[in-house]
Amino acid sequence: MTPRPTYSFKAVLNLIASLGLGGLLAACEVTTTEETTYAEQSAESLYNEAMNELMTENYIEAAELFEEVERQHPYSAWATKGQIMAAFAFYKKNEYDGAVLILNRFIQLHPSHVDTPYAYYLKALCYYERITDVSRDQKNTEMALEAFEELVIRFPNAKYAKNAELKLNLILSHLAGKNMTIGRYYLQRENYLAATNRFRSVVEEYETTAHIPEALHRMVEAYLALGMVTEARKVAAVLGHNFPDNPWHRDTYALLEENGLLKEYETLKSEVENRYSLTKKEGGEKEEEEKSYFSQVWDWVF
Repeated sequence: MTPRPTYSFKAVLNLIASLGLGGLLAACEVTTTEETTYAEQSAESLYNEAMNELMTENYIEAAELFEEVERQHPYSAWATKGQIMAAFAFYKKNEYDGAVLILNRFIQLHPSHVDTPYAYYLKALCYYERITDVSRDQKNTEMALEAFEELVIRFPNAKYAKNAELKLNLILSHLAGKNMTIGRYYLQRENYLAATNRFRSVVEEYETTAHIPEALHRMVEAYLALGMVTEARKVAAVLGHNFPDNPWHRDTYALLEENGLLKEYETLKSEVENRYSLTKKEGGEKEEEEKSYFSQVWDWVF
């Protein structure tokens, strides 16, 4: 009978699930002050020793011992478990690059392993923890987005998928916020075309976020400043149809009134509403049914 370690892997995963994510900390390189050597030991002994170090929050020592399990016993069941636990130990020490390196190797070697969904999840967290405010580079935000999306696509029924979807929504909102910040910057400096492009990217790429009403309003402002009245009227119609009670729509309405465009705006908005009612009554076209309601209206207008 194969000996089992003192701590079952299921118990370890339960421990992991109960731990919080912590703050969004800066990454640091995986370093060790000196090279450690280990005498030949059984997989069980090494694994349990590593677990003891993990439980006492000696994360680097734990990671090294988990890796030693694989080095000394590469074909044992505990070697595979040790890879995941080594990555987790590095993650807990905020040694995110080291964790990602191990996780990428695990995913490559064990694409169908029962713990592969968790490997994707932990990899995504290694980027998620390093998300910075919108004024800084968003490379880690984009990497977290990619990793969480891959988890949800590959393992939609995994127990980590639901949490991944929640974080995906936060990440999308964060990226939209970055574009909004840049768009406002251009708008304030009267670079209206660049501002419009940024706000349009928010509308077309991040339609599920709360930034859409403001993005639409800012587009109306920019288009009017450029003298592009028709485009301003179209964007305003999308805003008025989708978010009639939103404060940004009230600001847009006042702006249109100030520029004498209310009549044209109301006409176009009525056309959009009539088309939506007709499409809904007829059951909708197959292609349009695959799009969101907002995307349908946007396509109709533009």
